Amino acid sequence: MSVDDELRRTSRRSGRALAQFIVSGLVAVALLGLAAVAIMRKSGTDEAIREAKQVTRLAGDGVVGPRVTGGLMAGDPAAIRQMDRIVHGSVVKGSVVRVKVWRPDGTIVYSDEHRLIGDRFGLDDAELAALHSRGVDAEISNLSAPENKYEKRGTPLLEVYHGVRTPDGTPLLFEAYNKFTAVSATGRRLWLAFAPALLGAMLLLEAAQIPLAWSLLRRLRRGAREREELLQRALDAAENERRRIARDLHDGTVQQLAGVSFTLAAAADKIERGGDDETAALVGQAAGDTRRSVRELRTLLVDLYPPSLHRQGLAAALTDLLAPLASRGLQTDLRADPKLRLPEDSERAVFRAAQEALRNVIKHADAQRVEVSVARHNGSVALTVADDGRGGADDAVGDGHFGLRMVEDLARSSGGDFALEPRPAGGTLFRFEVPVQ
Repeated sequence: MSVDDELRRTSRRSGRALAQFIVSGLVAVALLGLAAVAIMRKSGTDEAIREAKQVTRLAGDGVVGPRVTGGLMAGDPAAIRQMDRIVHGSVVKGSVVRVKVWRPDGTIVYSDEHRLIGDRFGLDDAELAALHSRGVDAEISNLSAPENKYEKRGTPLLEVYHGVRTPDGTPLLFEAYNKFTAVSATGRRLWLAFAPALLGAMLLLEAAQIPLAWSLLRRLRRGAREREELLQRALDAAENERRRIARDLHDGTVQQLAGVSFTLAAAADKIERGGDDETAALVGQAAGDTRRSVRELRTLLVDLYPPSLHRQGLAAALTDLLAPLASRGLQTDLRADPKLRLPEDSERAVFRAAQEALRNVIKHADAQRVEVSVARHNGSVALTVADDGRGGADDAVGDGHFGLRMVEDLARSSGGDFALEPRPAGGTLFRFEVPVQ
């Protein structure tokens, strides 16, 4: 894979990362906003209920309680009319729709709903506690209760009760019924006053983070570009150096050694004709050793820079790579299309992977047979090397096998995949796959 290809992949990844950051930030803002709205809504409702309690306390202690007379306690109509004027003028208005004044035994002394006056209903523990302690409490009214039989059904009410005292010290329970919709509206106004500022601040924070994230991604992209360029230059330098060394060896040392081997062979024949068989044998052995060295150097040349790789294709280069294994007595089987042509980067990557796989087979596998397969499919090229040796794939990568780690890094940097697995029938399966642009 070229540097430009890798940079395009890095750019796409960074673009996806930025999009994910923005989306996740907006989702977080939305969730936090919903949570904040819920909290502020509850806080607003609680504040509205506290306000209703305060109003009820003031109405009970300052308006109703001090004006409860003996005539009202006795049910005098004139006293009731007088309390009506006070209640309707100061208390029953706005959100307050009903008032009641209770005796400790549950008898209603006064209500703006006159049909309830004189009726007796039970007081619960919370109401009795408020009556005797002069405290204030609130709850949603149970409209199906007998004392609420004249209230409109379907309209929730918040009843707030407060213990008051008459001028002569008699304890009574003052109860005010508030429209719960009005209480909710008050709470809604409270949290709506703060919600835009809070949500705006969170969105502003999110908007401020986007340029920072974009700046970080640009730095990462620039760093990735520099790393990829350095890697490409290193690969190109290594390839050029291999080519130079291979050329120098082929044109220099190998040719000279080949000439030496011919000279030694000719000298051995001449000495043998002269009758010195022992010296001739030594010189002939030296000629054979020289020819063997030439063969090994030519094998090394294939390892350094296979001349057939880009000229004749990957299949020919792999055939040259398998030749030394066949000379060692291993059975080799190559399945690769001779007409297969790949980009130079992909060819070089697959060849280096095959080279390391076969080197690992020679050094560690103690195998009798090696199968090499190369196939192109779905925009990638896959190399498999299978042997029938001792296995040991589980700990091979990362356990001192530098070459295999290099193959793994090569696959990762190329956007491909590498695996070394034990075969069920014994031996090891080497799999290497890289994309082909």
